[in-house]
Order: sequence, then C-alpha cells, then structure tokens
Amino acid sequence: MQRRITKEVKIGSVPIGAGNPVVIQSMTNTDTRDIKATLEQITALAQAGCEVVRVAVLNHQAAEALRTICVQSPLPVVADIHFDYKLALKAVENGVNGLRINPGNIGERWKVREVVKAVKEKNIPIRIGVNAGSLEKDLLEKYQGPTAEGMVESALRHVRILEEEYYQEIKISLKASRVPIMLEAYRKIANLVDYPLHLGVTEAGTRNSGVVKSAIGIGTLLAEGIGDTIRVSLTSDPVEEIPLALDILRVLGLKQDGFELISCPTCGRTQVNLVQLAEEVERKLAKLPTPKKRVSIAVMGCPVNGPGEAKEADFGIAGGKGNGLLFRKGEVVARLPEHELLSALIEMIEEHIRSDNCLHD
Repeated sequence: MQRRITKEVKIGSVPIGAGNPVVIQSMTNTDTRDIKATLEQITALAQAGCEVVRVAVLNHQAAEALRTICVQSPLPVVADIHFDYKLALKAVENGVNGLRINPGNIGERWKVREVVKAVKEKNIPIRIGVNAGSLEKDLLEKYQGPTAEGMVESALRHVRILEEEYYQEIKISLKASRVPIMLEAYRKIANLVDYPLHLGVTEAGTRNSGVVKSAIGIGTLLAEGIGDTIRVSLTSDPVEEIPLALDILRVLGLKQDGFELISCPTCGRTQVNLVQLAEEVERKLAKLPTPKKRVSIAVMGCPVNGPGEAKEADFGIAGGKGNGLLFRKGEVVARLPEHELLSALIEMIEEHIRSDNCLHD
C-alpha cells in the first residue's frame, strides 16, 4: 500500500514518519514515582514488542523519577504532561526522548518559548494530542459538540504556536472514542499537514470491545496509508495492547515477522474438535520464539479440502475422523492419528525456525 509521506522525527533512536516502519507505542499505568514498578512494566512492554513508551508526569516527584527511569528504560521515554510547563522543563532536563504536551494549554507565550528552547537543545519532538472528550469550550460551542472539524482546528492551533516559535519537530494525534469521528479527523488533518500522525482510538474499552474499535479505526487508516505510529488503548494491563497492535500491522502486511494463524470456521463436515485444536495451536505458537519472517499456520477441519484451501500456508494440519493430515505448502507430508497432529505440527514449525535461522536477536 502507498504510505503517506511525512516529515521524520526521532524518539530517541526510533525514527517516526518519512516512510519508516509503523512504530508501536503504549503507556504505563503505574505511579511514575514508583520507579521500580514503572521500570518493570516498561521492560515487560519492551519484551512484548513495544517500541516507545509514554509515562504520566503528574507532579515534581514524578518528574524527578524520570532521571532514573530514562537511564534504565529499555525503550525511549515520552513524558505525558498537562498544563505545567515547569514539569516539561524538568522532564527534558531528566532525559526524556519526547514530550506529549499541548502548547496552547500551558499559558503565556513565554512559557511556550521556554519549553521550545529546552527541546530544541536536545532535539526532542513534541506530540500534540487532541482528544474529542476534552476540546476547548469555544470549539465545542462553534461545532455544537465534539466533531472531527473541531479536533482538527484544535490541533492546528497548537501546531501554529510551535511553528511561530520556529519549531517543527512535531507529531499529532486526534483521538476519539467514536471511530467514525476519529477516522474523519485523521483524514482531514492528513490533507492539511505533513507531520507524522500517531493513531489511536481513545477510551476504546476492555479487551473485547477495545479490540474491535482499535482494529477498525487504526486498521482502516493504515490501509489508506495514513499513520506512522499507533497505540491500541485498552482498559487493561498495557502489555496486553502490544500483541493486538502487532496483529493489526501483520494483517495489513506492515510487519513481516511472527506467526499468522489460519483456521476454518467449521462446518457440517468437521469431525474433529477444531475449536479446541486451533486454540491449542495458538497457545503453543505464543510460547515459541518470534520468527523474523512471517510463518503462516493453517488448522483446518476437513482433510478433503483443507490442504487445498490453505495451500498458501507454510505449515498446517487438517483433522478427520480419528486421524488427519500434516502438510507443508499444500503438500501432504504425513497422515497421523488425531492425537499426534498437534505435536507433529509444532515440531515441524520449530525445526523450520531452527534451520531458517530466523529468530529475533
């Protein structure tokens, strides 16, 4: 797909925009003042595949904790700050790689200049983050509620303030809990500026509802070539966001590593407990090292049509009555008792990973 071409910013060593791979972000939900808990969560996020992490900076103590967190974090750290320019200055001083702060919300222009001066010296980008639920009062009145037009106007106000201070290391997010508004807002802003865009559906909900909203909202825009970095926001442990974000990128072909599970929806011909078998395969795959090149796995319920229907899969099994087929690239390599199918499939996948030397470093 054709990606929207944007300017490039760097969060630490991670390039964002300008055709670079889409970056996965998340945010800690620990008390930032609890350095140990925050670093443990950041480490877990990194191990899951997160590439940039944001932490809340609510007060001076949290800003001071950043001095240790930024040094020990395995990921670039973005400080999330509202209103208080002094916290932004302290966060920059203590080593953050990015700021999430809206310049229009921090008061007099001299305060903005102080923040811009600090980030310029260290080449730290600023993310302007607009949420539909917290639009300025005058925009809510002008547009009679939270709308995509109001969100875009709000973002452009903040952008203009930074541009007037000759600062353009900017990325933008326009998040809403309602997917249609979120889609419209990002499409509009994409036609007006060339800054990189951070995609997300805010307040998406629990893992169940949040998956659907995020997949549709984020996935639709990425399929249109819009978006440079993403966050799947869930009411859950933030580590759970990362596999879902990875899945969105893999489904769209924007990430070429990992496993892709293909399984049929079952029908009247199915004579094996396919639901259980597919779930067991999925659990086993989650415990294997992540391959650098995508490996597709098919779990089919019909030995007659299964190998043919999943012929593009790298490996697969097709269950029958008491037995089934093990196949590779659509070619049957063995007929096995049903209870041996799972172990034979996993063994074949493990051998492929070892021989292809495609493990993550």
